[in-house]
Amino acid sequence: MLEPSGLKVTQYSLLRNLEWAKLVSMTELARIMRIDRTTLNRNIKPLVKAGLIEVNASGEDSRSRNVMLTEAGKVTLANAGVLWREAQESIEEYLGIEELDNLKKLLSKLEALV
Repeated sequence: MLEPSGLKVTQYSLLRNLEWAKLVSMTELARIMRIDRTTLNRNIKPLVKAGLIEVNASGEDSRSRNVMLTEAGKVTLANAGVLWREAQESIEEYLGIEELDNLKKLLSKLEALV
């Protein structure tokens, strides 16, 4: 469903988390997303190359990097958000509210294992 936006679901998730966090360190973003920094770094590279996010030195520590959405990233995320909502509505229509709620509960239980 996200294909027209040019984003993969992992990239959409990363951009959405970055939108919520605003300006955040790589370490903090990895913590928020519950992934390791190596995975985050690998996932960020194509988004930096596409001009959707910026990574800058934090100033506090030369090894620390802050990450933020660019204007192009905000536009891409907004466009992908429309597609994401359409996908969510399709799933809700297919499963129904009760089954979707059960799915969410099961996913939350699985996530708690991590």
